[in-house]
Amino acid sequence: MRVIIALCSLLALSSTLPQLAKAELDISDRAALDSIIKEFIQNNPEVVRDTLIALAAREETERKQAGLSRVRDDQGDPVMGNPDGAITLYEFSDYNCGYCKRVFEPIQQMLRDNPDVRLVIKEFPILSQSSLVAAQAAIAAEMQDKFADYHIGMMSYRGQITNDVVMRVAEQAGLDNTQLQKDMESAETAAIIQRTREAAAALALNGTPALVIGDTVVPGAISLDELVGLIADERAKQG
Repeated sequence: MRVIIALCSLLALSSTLPQLAKAELDISDRAALDSIIKEFIQNNPEVVRDTLIALAAREETERKQAGLSRVRDDQGDPVMGNPDGAITLYEFSDYNCGYCKRVFEPIQQMLRDNPDVRLVIKEFPILSQSSLVAAQAAIAAEMQDKFADYHIGMMSYRGQITNDVVMRVAEQAGLDNTQLQKDMESAETAAIIQRTREAAAALALNGTPALVIGDTVVPGAISLDELVGLIADERAKQG
């Protein structure tokens, strides 16, 4: 691999004539070098293949780590469970997503059984305009320390989420409507949602729900047993 990289580097350098020609390489030297490099590549195509595969793997790892870093930047994101929990579970969620509602109770049961878990909801509105309104209200509810009641109300609602439903659930959760409207339209709320969208893009997530725990990314709804397994695995990694 080092050989092919070195050869490719020499090929690139050889193309920078006339500077090099004026120094130590003349035209015949460059032609000979080009010939050596081309012959090596033709006789060792697997070296090129392996190099490209390794490069793609490295870029994929870097992309994932960049995405995970964005996910962990969670200031302002709604939180449930133990706010100081040793284990953090991130959930990308949309209030119009039926699968998110399906996994809601298993996640709540997991929180009841695992008091050391911090659940961060990454509001990821992708299904409709009302999803965006609901996500904005969720972040605004967090600002009033009433997110849990709002979230439970929204996830328990059966039927299409509309703006009226969002406002009604917010009122039932005890949110101050004037402050709610102000916070929903704030630049801070918009920035939190944009940050989540960027994290999802970096992790190649285009649907909900999706869970992130440690370096593990799990797209789609999972069962309580699978969820408990993820928590146990992460706890074991932390020692």
